Amino acid sequence: MKDILEVVIKNLVDNPDEVSINEVTEAKSICYEVKVAKNDMGKVIGKQGKMAKAIRSIMKAVAVKEHKKVNVEFLD
Repeated sequence: MKDILEVVIKNLVDNPDEVSINEVTEAKSICYEVKVAKNDMGKVIGKQGKMAKAIRSIMKAVAVKEHKKVNVEFLD
């Protein structure tokens, strides 16, 4: 799942080398902490958070197949 998130994020930003994704795994849930360059944060979040919501929806759809819950957090 981390690979899918990484591909989506790297295709959105201008500086794909500065993308870092940290995976925190618990019993039945996974939390992804996404860090991007400051000037790319707006592209990842989108207007009114629509892009962030779409990314979270994609990840939740992938997680359902693996019977897990997923959370995506965008860090400064």
